[in-house]
Amino acid sequence: MNGITLMIIAILVLGAGYLLYGRWLARTWGIDENAPTPAYTQEDGVDYVPADTNVVFGHQFASIAGAGPINGPIQAAIFGWVPVLLWILIGGVFFGAVQDFASMYASVKSKGKGIGSIIEMYIGKTGKKLFLLFCWLFCILVVAAF
Repeated sequence: MNGITLMIIAILVLGAGYLLYGRWLARTWGIDENAPTPAYTQEDGVDYVPADTNVVFGHQFASIAGAGPINGPIQAAIFGWVPVLLWILIGGVFFGAVQDFASMYASVKSKGKGIGSIIEMYIGKTGKKLFLLFCWLFCILVVAAF
């Protein structure tokens, strides 16, 4: 299979995930597209500022694609390119995108709070500390890769 065919398959899978699965999630969770976000309801010119859609998309894309250039070649060298391609396409849609979607939804519903604060609100201080420990360890892993 050549690179152009793989690229077309990837575009179709990721496009379908965005257009079909993303819309299905929004309908299932009852997201109101017209509801104001914390950027509007709590606008202060510093932390809560409405942003252009392309800027928000850029941040979201960087969030989900950030570790790909680091981990992708390593995984491909170990497992081969087919499992890595499947992980990127299937895992990117059903795991990564859903996790980002859910955390963004939880943040908007909690007046723009971060995930650590949301965890503390629902689980407690120990849950927040464990989450922050995981984040710290993950950062060490990414820095070690460089």
